Amino acid sequence: MGRKEKFVYNIHTLTYEKVVIPFKTKLWQAFGFFSVVLVTSFALLALLYSLFPSPREKELVREIEQMEYKYSQLDGQLGVMSKVLTNIQQRDANVHRAVFGMDPIDQDVWMAGVGGHEAHPELAAFKYGGDAVASTLEKVDLLSRQLALESKSLDTLQDLANNQQKMLASMPSVKPVREDKLQKSIGTLSGFGYRIHPVYKIKKFHAGLDFPARVGTAIQASGDGVVVETGWHSGYGNCVKISHGYGYETLYGHMSKIVIRQGERVKKGQKIGEVGDTGLSTAPHLHYEVHHKGNPINPINFCMDNLTPQEYQQMVKIANMANQSLD
Repeated sequence: MGRKEKFVYNIHTLTYEKVVIPFKTKLWQAFGFFSVVLVTSFALLALLYSLFPSPREKELVREIEQMEYKYSQLDGQLGVMSKVLTNIQQRDANVHRAVFGMDPIDQDVWMAGVGGHEAHPELAAFKYGGDAVASTLEKVDLLSRQLALESKSLDTLQDLANNQQKMLASMPSVKPVREDKLQKSIGTLSGFGYRIHPVYKIKKFHAGLDFPARVGTAIQASGDGVVVETGWHSGYGNCVKISHGYGYETLYGHMSKIVIRQGERVKKGQKIGEVGDTGLSTAPHLHYEVHHKGNPINPINFCMDNLTPQEYQQMVKIANMANQSLD
């Protein structure tokens, strides 16, 4: 059968006329039909994909869930690392205060951040995950800055410790004459302060300690340092001065022999000469002085080697008693 034709009755001509549809109208009708079919197809496909995701989509969803879990773990680990680093910084601060008497890292500097999206403007393009990523990166940036600060602080502590070790080695801290070489008990030494002068028989300031010992007994440097003076002194006879740095100097008087030279660097415990009776002296002994920033201070505070606390307290007590000096 052929295609059905459509006729319409014309009341003016009283005849049936064949209906002819223009090509343009047919074209628009076809376009409309295909548009409806196309939209309906896309809608059906979208509905199908939402209700029944493809294997690739399922795989991507699982991967995103795993990444979210790992991301959560990473964020938690950053929090733990931050707490550990803060604890290290607090211990660092205690060392600065207690051991070296210095100010630790300022807390405002320690906690100063760099600020979310401002530090990472590229994240503004991520509508859904940008804030979360920015928050984590901000923690990473802060942690990185704090690690750098703590690293510099530890470098400072190391320098201070090295300097402290050098200072401890340099400071006078041992008796200039070994106790087993002293002629009498160390408890009989003439101490620092006003004493009866053995020659003038008047009270005169005695700026050091007198260690009685036999002529020829070895005298040792009480700390690391540089010899700044050797030779004859009208009061102390043969005399040596050592600069230990950090404001400390020691003087050794009435020596019978000097075995080091001016400008020579000496170590703690090194022999620098021998006990004698030269200068204004009434018996063989070593006159020993400690000066800090040009002022004489009590050497008893620097003679603690090989003594128990009780022995040291007894020695201080006896050394402070008013008695006659040997020079």
